[in-house]
Amino acid sequence: MRIVRYCEMLPGLPDEWLDVRWGIMVDHLIYPLNRAPYLDLSDEGVYTPEIVGSPVEKALVKLCAPVMPSKIACVGRNYAAHAAELGNEVPPEPLIFLKAPSSVIGPDDAVVYPGISQRVDHEGELAVVIGRRCRNINIENAAGYIFGYTVANDVTARDLQKIDDQWARAKGFDTFCPVGPWLDTTFDPKNRRLRCLVNDQVRQDSNTELMIYSISRIIEHVSRFMTLEPGDLILTGTPSGIGPVQVGDVMTVEIDGLGSISNPVVREVLE
Repeated sequence: MRIVRYCEMLPGLPDEWLDVRWGIMVDHLIYPLNRAPYLDLSDEGVYTPEIVGSPVEKALVKLCAPVMPSKIACVGRNYAAHAAELGNEVPPEPLIFLKAPSSVIGPDDAVVYPGISQRVDHEGELAVVIGRRCRNINIENAAGYIFGYTVANDVTARDLQKIDDQWARAKGFDTFCPVGPWLDTTFDPKNRRLRCLVNDQVRQDSNTELMIYSISRIIEHVSRFMTLEPGDLILTGTPSGIGPVQVGDVMTVEIDGLGSISNPVVREVLE
């Protein structure tokens, strides 16, 4: 099942959009839902969708980020080759940092290159969406709290990351978390090819099997110190091959069987 957030174009006004809605995408049609689907999960994690209107053509809507997280927990250095390329050791347990929820954007939305940074990098990642509230769960039960998966780009101001003692600024700029194009509830994340391209040139090419810490281990670890709410997002780490982008570039992150997102890089305009 592929869950989307979308807004319809108003007739005659292609640059204007209606309110954002949730929906289930089946082939070229989107069936509207009344609210975020993970809010309708049973205690056992079962979801029975409630369609609330006539379907709309995918070609007539704009897809938005398929999540509205209260928090975004991210894993650093979860691929050994990526840790090595930055001269870092593999952490003894999942290394967690946060991105601001205001950094989330959707497919084709622009990533804004901040004027205070001299180097902005792409970081393609597999992202997990939490379906049920969880706290202090065990690794054996973690999968039962996953609602689905999506594609993400952990955009990073690398120079600011090196300057600061923590990563909130480098990772948290508005537009620094492209996510999409949909949330897949039946996706199997095992042994999936993950690539990031810049202007159609491959920069990152890896496989989810190379993650050091499994998704269940990550969820267990995060839930020991932070309550995870329905809709929260976990970025599972980026493989090697990270590198800088420039204004005018287009970043594309793709995961086999899950989908891809593309986002142009634009110059910051100060008000």
